[in-house]
Amino acid sequence: MKHLHILLFFFAFSIGFSQEEKTSFTLQEAIDYALENNRTAQNAALDIEAAKKQKWETTATGLPQISASIDYQNFLKQQVQVIPAEFFGGNPGEFAEVTFGTKQSATAFATLNQKLFDGSYLVALQSAKVFLQISKNAKTKTDLEVRKAVINAYGNVLLTQESAQILERNISVLEKNLFETTKIYENGLGEEESVEQLKITLSGIESNLNNTNRLKTLAYQMLNIVLGMAIDKPLILTDDLEALTAQNMSLSLLEMDANPKSTIDYQIAENDTEAKSLMVKLEKSKALPKLNAFLNGGYSAFSDEFTFVSSDQNWFGSSLFGVNLSIPIFSSGMRSAATQRAQINLDKSTTDLIETEQKIKLQIATAKSDYQFAIEDYDNKRDNLALAERIEQKNQTKFFEGIASSFELRQAQTQLYQAQNELLQAMLDVITKKAALETVLNEMPQN
Repeated sequence: MKHLHILLFFFAFSIGFSQEEKTSFTLQEAIDYALENNRTAQNAALDIEAAKKQKWETTATGLPQISASIDYQNFLKQQVQVIPAEFFGGNPGEFAEVTFGTKQSATAFATLNQKLFDGSYLVALQSAKVFLQISKNAKTKTDLEVRKAVINAYGNVLLTQESAQILERNISVLEKNLFETTKIYENGLGEEESVEQLKITLSGIESNLNNTNRLKTLAYQMLNIVLGMAIDKPLILTDDLEALTAQNMSLSLLEMDANPKSTIDYQIAENDTEAKSLMVKLEKSKALPKLNAFLNGGYSAFSDEFTFVSSDQNWFGSSLFGVNLSIPIFSSGMRSAATQRAQINLDKSTTDLIETEQKIKLQIATAKSDYQFAIEDYDNKRDNLALAERIEQKNQTKFFEGIASSFELRQAQTQLYQAQNELLQAMLDVITKKAALETVLNEMPQN
């Protein structure tokens, strides 16, 4: 019994540990995971499967269709017919009441229908192919957006982590400065204002740290949602912001001669134009004749009693073949108006396609400019931080030597903290602006 308790304890412990097990991701691993598990990406994949089924559904409407029916009738009171009595040897001018047929009947029929020609069916087949292509392009667009969202969310987590670490180091330095300044003041060698200035600075940094920690929790939750995980699932990010920034410094991307027609946004707009063109064909096809054929066959049985399951019941067979030709002749201009309306929509779509191409050119140029600025800004902010660190260190030395005032030290510290934040944001901008450019260019490189 004692061994059983020990086993149960270890079993419960292992379950609890597995439930708290953290998942670690590099940025590329996070992207790969999201492309499989992000809910929007999953729905886009399901849309492709639905489009494939719709394509077959459309195709099947032009293939042979077989249906069957079984009918059973039981006259609770048969209809009476009146006929001249002389048909049965009666007196002229008199009528006899008779009923025709049996009280009960059963029929079983099967019918085969087949389209021989239908212009709208041919257009529907083409439309189904276009719809499938639209779904595939939508999936590609979704994957690009999911990738960009993962990069942004991953970068935001790293930004808050780096910010928290820097703030903690700043607090440590400030607490040391405050302790030393307080001792100097207590010994009558300094001013109270110096202590108060440091307290103000320390209070502000502590407040920023608390806010950053809250933002870090939200950033993790956002990343979980983008990945397709439970919102509170623990994660470990194995990449760091500085290394990712170095990896994403790619000047060759700026030199790419991108063709707007190769982007997914242009292809989606092209799909819309193709769909509008098919609508014109559909309206025109409504003026063509339709030819259908059918073949049916079945058996009928009649009886005054329910004997249809008996082996002695007589069943009478019949069959029928037919062809139906439907020719539209005059619609009071309705078909012509519908065709013209479809043509107008096609013309609008063609204009929109040209506008889309121009907008994509502008998007590419803007994304390249933003990415180039992000790289330049990162180099600038890195140099500024080095300068701010030297300035703060000099003012700190001057302050404790009694040469600089507490106000000058606080000003140098504030400048340093601002430079730290600006460098972190510049790092994130390099990563996210590159992702934005890759999204516009329809690029999904493996990092």
